[in-house]
Amino acid sequence: MRAPEFWYSDPNDTVAFVLKPLGWLYGFVGRTRASMVTPFRTSVPVVCVGNLTAGGTGKTPLAIAIGERLKARGLKVCFLSRGYGADVPGAMVVDAAEDTAEDVGDEPLMLAQHAMTIVSPDRPAGARLGVSRGAQVVVMDDGFQNPSLMKDLSFVVVDASKGFGNGCLIPAGPLRERVEDGLARADAVIVMGTGHVFLPVEKPILRATLEPLPEERVRLKNKRVVAFAGIGEPKRFFATVEDCGAIITSRHEYSDHYAYSDDDLADLREIAGAQDATLLTTEKDLLRLEPDVRAGISALKVVAKFEPESAAQIDQLIEQCLTRFLPPALAMH
Repeated sequence: MRAPEFWYSDPNDTVAFVLKPLGWLYGFVGRTRASMVTPFRTSVPVVCVGNLTAGGTGKTPLAIAIGERLKARGLKVCFLSRGYGADVPGAMVVDAAEDTAEDVGDEPLMLAQHAMTIVSPDRPAGARLGVSRGAQVVVMDDGFQNPSLMKDLSFVVVDASKGFGNGCLIPAGPLRERVEDGLARADAVIVMGTGHVFLPVEKPILRATLEPLPEERVRLKNKRVVAFAGIGEPKRFFATVEDCGAIITSRHEYSDHYAYSDDDLADLREIAGAQDATLLTTEKDLLRLEPDVRAGISALKVVAKFEPESAAQIDQLIEQCLTRFLPPALAMH
């Protein structure tokens, strides 16, 4: 689903104003649900990377970056995801070589390239499976609003360019819960991208950006590309492509998690041929395509990078979390 424009405009916009009562009901149901649940406590630390809004904020690349920092400490990491659009009745370990986005979702396939990844609508069941497979720490990609699993370290990711939109709850706005409620549960906020966001909280505020790998700048410099993306923020992808020095001959936006048809790909190939360009998309989009239709399509590889001061802060937060569970030799790095 692509976010409605009124989510990021005046909160007194006619549509938002009419939908506000539904937003209040949505928030009430969420708070009531959370108050009735006793979270499951695992035997290993659980780190959650979530957000307060619907749509893309860069959670998955940040979860990967945090997972890599934990792996650098010698820890066995398990990523835990609901798996958007996946038809998974229970908890299962993702096989990056065999599973498809239709099986497990696109984000879990990205995560599985870095560490053991489990897809489970039932977060406690997924965490238990991870621990049974030797996980020493669980990293949740999303799930901040899911009360069923106890979190030991929670990061809320905020898009610097959009903030919290019009400040209204779904469906009147993009918020999954009230800002003050979410920030109260967070241990730190990660602002993704450049720009200023007002954050009414006295907690660590970290800064990070999505950066293309150095070799991507070399590969794409002065290259003609037809860029297409079905993610939360396609414009951010297009801007990164241009920052690499590529020449975008045409750009095509699709809804988040879009399932490309044969006709879609045929149209894109025809456009690229007519414009003497190659097809370029995101890693997440490429993983949604079946391997036999990926020929001639490449993905822009990006990583989440923390500013130096933020990197030091995040390592300190991780260490404080780990010392409550692990021997000092493993917790400290």
